[in-house]
Amino acid sequence: MTQRILITGAAGGMGTLLRPRLRRPDRVLRLLDIAPIPPPRPDEAVETVRGSLTDPDVMAAACQDVDAVLHLGGHSRENSWAETLSVNIDGTRTVLEAARAAGVGRVVLASSNHAAGFREVADAAPGGLPADSPPRPDTYYGVSKAAVEALGSLYHSRFGMDVVCIRIGFCFERPADVRGLSLWLSPDDGARLFEACLAHPAPGYRVIWGVSANTRQVCSLAEAEELGYKARDDAERFAAELPPGDQHRYLGGPFTTTPLGVPN
Repeated sequence: MTQRILITGAAGGMGTLLRPRLRRPDRVLRLLDIAPIPPPRPDEAVETVRGSLTDPDVMAAACQDVDAVLHLGGHSRENSWAETLSVNIDGTRTVLEAARAAGVGRVVLASSNHAAGFREVADAAPGGLPADSPPRPDTYYGVSKAAVEALGSLYHSRFGMDVVCIRIGFCFERPADVRGLSLWLSPDDGARLFEACLAHPAPGYRVIWGVSANTRQVCSLAEAEELGYKARDDAERFAAELPPGDQHRYLGGPFTTTPLGVPN
């Protein structure tokens, strides 16, 4: 049977990185974004939906005949409170409600390390900060990701949906600074993590960290590994190429001092 996966925010940074890595012969990727989506290659089984995740009608149509939703869409950095509330918080509720109404049983929500940005790095016990550490957001953006996790919990408890919230560190081709040596999620490991979230028979509601097997790990991999995730990459191989810098006191690093509500 062909599996159909809806990816919101498919034209964004992480969506672009994951798209080729989630391709399978027995899978159709339904790609949704308000921004233009690059056209499919001849060997790609994709469907494109141009529209906003904040639009209930768009989301209702996008969720039809879908087996799972990977919700990556939304503002990925600090923005005004009005924008953050509209897109990240209310938009996520729109996505979850559309999935529920369409009978989609599994949703993977992109949360962020910034949901717990005021957690002190020094508090990381051997094995790292637990993935379900209570939220301590560092920005309006971090607040929105804490709200995303709460909405996921609600839709699991009320409606029995499997919801996995991934507190993503940084998913780029390579880390940009010393802080990234702790929080990097390689694109290949990102795909492995999302595949684990899709393949687990009954995850229920989970909060997990989205990071690679970094030597300077400050976040626990145990919770993701319980789902079958096996990280293979380590940011340490880039350490010698990065400018020197100090580890920040807080997990959120510079986000703990960025002006609230100022787009960056």
